[in-house]
This record gives sequence, C-alpha cells and structure tokens, in this order.
Amino acid sequence: MSILGLDVGDIRIGIAISEDLLFAHPFQTIERIGVKKDIQNLCRVVTEKDVETIVIGLPKRLNGEIGIQAEKVQGFSRRLEKNTKAKIVFWDERLTTVEAERIFQTTATNRKKRRKKVVDQIAAVLILEGYLSRFHRPHNLPNNA
Repeated sequence: MSILGLDVGDIRIGIAISEDLLFAHPFQTIERIGVKKDIQNLCRVVTEKDVETIVIGLPKRLNGEIGIQAEKVQGFSRRLEKNTKAKIVFWDERLTTVEAERIFQTTATNRKKRRKKVVDQIAAVLILEGYLSRFHRPHNLPNNA
C-alpha cells in the first residue's frame, strides 16, 4: 500500500510517493498533455504502486478562499476519482511552491527545464509530508525525520 502526493499545475503534475507511510520521496513529474491522458498516466501509477490514497494539493488563496486554480484542481480531482479506486484527499498547499523553490535553490542545478520538474516534485513531497505527519507518523517521530 502506498500514498501519492500530487502538485497539480496547468503545465505539469509533480508526484511524490510514500511506500512506508512514514516518509515522502520525489517520484516523477508528468508533463500535462490533456486531462484524459493525464488521468490515464496517473491511474497507471496508482495500479503499479498499489496506491490507496492520493493527497492532492489544493491551492487556496492566502485568505483561505477557493480561487480559480483551486477550482481547476477540484475538477481534475473529480475526474481522477471516477477513474481510480484510490481515496482522494485534499491538502492545503498554500506556499508549498514557494517553499519548494527555496529548497531547490539550496540544492539543485540551474537547468531551467530540469529545475521546474524538480520543483514540482518537491512541492508534491511537501504536500505529502504534511499529510503523513498529521495522519500516519507515530507521535515519537519528528515531523521532518
């Protein structure tokens, strides 16, 4: 059993995975082709990795309201939910991309295309880490272990 974390954007979908339900790891980045193909690609990952839960970052506005981007993510998520048996969970992702960019700046390469893919994966890791630390980690483990 695994859990996926998704950072769904207009151009790419960053994916993180936790197979031990304790730690999130970058998995891959999917270049968006079209909703139908994107969902097929994600369903393939769900099947191959025996995914039970998909944690999808919900990009709320800073004031907590649902904006246009969050509505797009919700619409995509509804379509994904119809095509997979995995449970869909939303996670507030406010500022995860900013944090992912900060992490990337301290560790990565300058190649722009590679950078964007890695940032999307890091954002997905942050989304999944937040979920895991709240619902799956024993209380004696530190949040950033």
